[in-house]
Amino acid sequence: MNPLKNVRIVLVSPLYGGNVGSVCRAMKNMGLSQLALAAPRPALDEEEAQRMACHAADLLRRRREFPTLKDAVADCGLVVGTTVRGGLYRAHSRAPRAWAERLVAAARQTPVALVFGPEDNGLGNEDLAACTQLIRIPSAPAYPSLNLSHAAMVCAYELFLAAGQYEAPAEVSPEAPAAMRENMFDKWRQALLVVGFMKEDKADHMMLALRRIFGRSPLTVKDVKVLVGIARQARWCGQELQKQRAAAPPRRD
Repeated sequence: MNPLKNVRIVLVSPLYGGNVGSVCRAMKNMGLSQLALAAPRPALDEEEAQRMACHAADLLRRRREFPTLKDAVADCGLVVGTTVRGGLYRAHSRAPRAWAERLVAAARQTPVALVFGPEDNGLGNEDLAACTQLIRIPSAPAYPSLNLSHAAMVCAYELFLAAGQYEAPAEVSPEAPAAMRENMFDKWRQALLVVGFMKEDKADHMMLALRRIFGRSPLTVKDVKVLVGIARQARWCGQELQKQRAAAPPRRD
């Protein structure tokens, strides 16, 4: 089971339709599909919400609305509230990354909720009482408050990674074998000598520097073929230039 299907984003009395739509877009980016509005305001701008949801309008249409936060999270095993403010009852808040694995583990067994407060004041103490854990997103002290959709994206991103939903693209070309790399260095040595970049008595030293540069990251078979092609072309150009200079008539002063 994909645990992200059991994660519910709950927005408490959001002020702006655009933010609700942007949260939907962030949710879809990160594989979340459950949106709930608790104590929704009757004047929410639906047109703006649709526009900002972009390709996540289906999440906006399927949203569920509840009269209170307690109703919205009644079936949830874990309820994590977000806060930017300090204080005695908020001092145990942790970063999204610190809670992500626990949330994902719980979501494999039971619905879990991630709760965001209104844009102007955030979650109040009564809302926090309905939460089992608290999240505070690390940010610069000079301006710690995040836009609602930005905060939702940060939290959703951490859940997405913790759920193992991202698979990095694999390198198609295998790493080049030693013999292939040595052939490449030989071609580069020839090319750099021909173009006059280095002299024979300094070649060994310069080639060690080149090996150090190329050794900073893996070289695939495809990489080495490209680098050999560059060296061959550089050598050919250097040789052609030498021929032109040799064939040119001597200058008369």
